[in-house]
Amino acid sequence: MGIGVSLLLIAFGAILWLAVTASVSGVALHTVGVILVVVGIIGLLISLVFLGSHRNGRDYDHDIV
Repeated sequence: MGIGVSLLLIAFGAILWLAVTASVSGVALHTVGVILVVVGIIGLLISLVFLGSHRNGRDYDHDIV
């Protein structure tokens, strides 16, 4: 899951959680919204960790002679 998908999940989940007042039988839209926000935040954090750990293949820890 990339950063874009994570942001999309967060945005869509926040809309369901905070803005939708309709009710659907058998589905709690607020709960689905909260779940999407949480999954989006977790995906965003994982994406940022992997993005930060890959430094374009360069190793800056060694001294240049």
